[in-house]
Amino acid sequence: MAYLARIDAQDAQPIALPALASATPDFSKLEWSIIRLARIDRLWTIRAAGRVRKFYNWMIGRGNPELANPRLEALRRMAVLTWHYGFTVPGRDIAEFLSAGFSPDQYELMASCINATISAPRKAAA
Repeated sequence: MAYLARIDAQDAQPIALPALASATPDFSKLEWSIIRLARIDRLWTIRAAGRVRKFYNWMIGRGNPELANPRLEALRRMAVLTWHYGFTVPGRDIAEFLSAGFSPDQYELMASCINATISAPRKAAA
């Protein structure tokens, strides 16, 4: 009956989590490609399609811009918002991004890379 044993707080030792302490935020190659491709997506692609827009997309042969994987769709939505608004994304959208399994450090990494790309001078084509 180990559950009846008395727990003594004086013998408590902190739990070391070296894997979490040394983890650096990063994305997979697929996730980075989604972030890059979100640059050309318009803001209307993150809203749910209504009947009229579904019909219009069917008429012109445009597919559904949403991704089948909910985690990757959350990443695409956050990347689209970050490409358009930078660090001024609403908190509700950030909460959805974090609830999809991403960390705040990953959001910082993505937003910093997008901001650096936007602010970098463009090279003239020769």
